[in-house]
Amino acid sequence: MGHHALSRRQFVSSATAVLAGMGAAAAAPRREGLPPVTQRRARSGDDANDPKWDERLTITVGPKKADLVGSNEKVLQAAVDYISRFGGGTVKVLPGTYTLRNSVYLRTGIRILGSGTDSVLLKGPSHDVALSDDSDWYDQEITVKDARRLRVGDGVVLKTRNPSNNATDVLKRTLVARKGNRFKLDRALRKNFWISGKPTLSTLFPLLSGDHVHDIAIKNITLDGNRKNNANLNGNYGGCIFLQDCNRIHMTGVEARNYNGDGISWQICHDVVVENCHSHDNADLGLHPGSGSQRPLMRNNRVVGNDIGVFFCWGIKYGLAENNHIEGNRSYGISIGHCDTDNLIRLNQILQSGKVGVLFRDDARGKDFWPNRNTLQGNKIIDSGGGDGVGVDVKGRTRDVTLDDNEIRETRKPMERIGVRIGKQARDVRLQKNRIDGFRRDVVDLKAQP
Repeated sequence: MGHHALSRRQFVSSATAVLAGMGAAAAAPRREGLPPVTQRRARSGDDANDPKWDERLTITVGPKKADLVGSNEKVLQAAVDYISRFGGGTVKVLPGTYTLRNSVYLRTGIRILGSGTDSVLLKGPSHDVALSDDSDWYDQEITVKDARRLRVGDGVVLKTRNPSNNATDVLKRTLVARKGNRFKLDRALRKNFWISGKPTLSTLFPLLSGDHVHDIAIKNITLDGNRKNNANLNGNYGGCIFLQDCNRIHMTGVEARNYNGDGISWQICHDVVVENCHSHDNADLGLHPGSGSQRPLMRNNRVVGNDIGVFFCWGIKYGLAENNHIEGNRSYGISIGHCDTDNLIRLNQILQSGKVGVLFRDDARGKDFWPNRNTLQGNKIIDSGGGDGVGVDVKGRTRDVTLDDNEIRETRKPMERIGVRIGKQARDVRLQKNRIDGFRRDVVDLKAQP
C-alpha cells in the first residue's frame, strides 16, 4: 500500500493548525520570501496577526448573579449575539440547568465555556402536530391543527412527502409570529407543504447549532437531549451539537448525552477537533463526521452506549481517530464507508460492539465509492457482536487497507465469531503484526474460498 497519504508528521501539523485557529484566527501561512512577523499589532482587517491578548470580552450567563440572568435559550442567545457584536469573545455559562425550546445559534469567533457537569443545557419535551392547510414553497407561514403547546420562538422541524418524488422533505425553522393556529416562520418554506403530503411540525432542534460559521470553541459543558421525551431527529439535521458548513471548530470537555439522534454531528465542516469529550446514550451516532468533512481530529473521547460509536459519513478524508474509548455501542464501534479515504484510526479501545467492532462498509453506488487507503493501527478490538460477531469486517470493493499491530480478541466462547473478515471483492488488504485470539476463525478471506 506504498502510497498511503497519512503520516504522523502530517497529523501533528494539521492538529497544530486547527488549534491555532481557536484563539483569534488561524495564523496566516508564510509566503516564500516575506520576512517573518516579529511584532504583532492590532490593525484593521489583519486578523491573521492579531496579538495574543491576556483578556478578551467575556459575558456571564446564569440563573442568578450573572451579567445576563435566566435559564433558557433566549438568555444564552442574547449573550452569544452580544459577544458577536464586538468581534468575538467568551460566553461563560454558570452552573445551572437551562431548559431550551430552540437552538442556541453559534456565531463566528465565539467561545462557549461551561462549568462542566454543573452547566446543563436540557432539551424540553418535543410535541408533534399535523398541518391543517396547504402552504406553497414561496410561503412563510403554516397552519397547524392544534397550537396549544406551541409558542412563538420555538424551534421546529417540518416534514412532508415530496409530491414529485415521494421523498421526505425536512426543514428547520423558528416560529416568529402567531395568529390563532397560523404561524409565521423566520424563513420561507422553499418546499411545498401540501395536505396531500401529510405534513407535520415537531418541536425538535439541536441544542447548539452552527451554520456557516468558523473559529469557535465549545468547552466544559453538558448537553442533555432528554431522549425519552423527544421524537427522533436524523443526524443530518440535529444532535446535541449540530454544525453545517463550518470551519475550525474546537470541542473539548463536552458531554453530549441522551439525544434521540446523534451526540455530535458536523456536516461539510473542515478542521473540526473533538477531544476529551463524552458522547453517550444517544439513539443514533456518538460522533458523526458528516459528508465532505475534511481533516476531522477525534482524540481522547469516551463514546459509549450509542447505536454506532464513530460514523465516518461520505467523503471523510485525512482524518484521525486516536486514543478514543468506544464501548457498548449497539451496532458498530466504528463505521467507515462511501469515499472515506486516507484516514488513520489508531490506539483506540473498541469494546463490546453489538455487531462489528470496525466496519468497512459496502457502499456499492458508483465506480469507486469504497473506504480505500485507510489504516487501522494499534487498536484493541475486543468482544464484538453476538454469536456470529466480527472484529473487523472489510466489505465490498474496499482496497488498499492496512491492519497493523491491532489486538483483536474474543474473551467469550468462540461460537461462530470471526476476527477479521475480508470480502470477496476487497483487494490489497494488508494484515501485519496483529494479535488475533479467541475466535472460531481468526481470518476469513472470502475471495480465497470456492
